[in-house]
Amino acid sequence: MENIPKNIGDYKLPVDYTKLNGKERKKVRNQYVRLQYNKCMYCGGDLSIDPPTRITDLLIDWSYFPPGFLNNPIQLQHDHSNGMTEGAVHAYCNAVLWQYLRR
Repeated sequence: MENIPKNIGDYKLPVDYTKLNGKERKKVRNQYVRLQYNKCMYCGGDLSIDPPTRITDLLIDWSYFPPGFLNNPIQLQHDHSNGMTEGAVHAYCNAVLWQYLRR
């Protein structure tokens, strides 16, 4: 993503996730998907298909996550310390980022 201008699309990225409503989050997520050429920012896999087994083989404690967490297969990753968006990820990768890396 380093060679791609951050202002392609509706938003100059990154943006503060905590200040976005649901429709804005969807637009930002879709902008990241385009910028990342449909690749997950964490695992590098195609966002149109399930993440690789090296990710899905990791055990997740689903009690950390709200019901329906996996309903949206592509999610907007953001830094929980400052609220800034980081990119689009598979939902399972998002769970791995939180549970294993606290991101």
